[in-house]
Amino acid sequence: MNRRVRVISTVCAGAAMIVLAACGAAAPAATATPVPANTPAATAAPARPSNPGGPGPALNLTGDAKAGEQVFTSTCQRCHGPEGKGGVSNPGSSDGTIPPLNPIDDTIANKDPKVFAHNVDLFVEHGSTPDGPNPSNKMPAFGDTKKLTPQQIADVIAYVISLNPAK
Repeated sequence: MNRRVRVISTVCAGAAMIVLAACGAAAPAATATPVPANTPAATAAPARPSNPGGPGPALNLTGDAKAGEQVFTSTCQRCHGPEGKGGVSNPGSSDGTIPPLNPIDDTIANKDPKVFAHNVDLFVEHGSTPDGPNPSNKMPAFGDTKKLTPQQIADVIAYVISLNPAK
């Protein structure tokens, strides 16, 4: 179909819909097709940090979970608890606690390790302020502030993934 015929067809279809709407006629209702629960369209969007920014250079490196455990223990455990199990108070946040990483939020975990790593990386790179009127603790931007090297971030990501085996 040439361009002129497509334009005329589109204009005529639009005019017909306007006439039908003006006359009180309704267009046929679309039939909703249920989405199976295990499809991506049925799952929630992944949690994202409140601070803007894209993935960091750590995603191009291979992380070592053992080295990541050491970095986690010295840098992250104070807030996320031993082995990331949480339970650390955060007054002023919506739920009053710092999120656990073991198990991690279902929207961050992913069977694809690259997607999982990307989701964790955004928080470690850029930090985040939890929901709530005045959270006492905020996730630092370890990558943006260079508090951790890209390799240390890759190692922490590998450790967090190791705490959350694919389901």
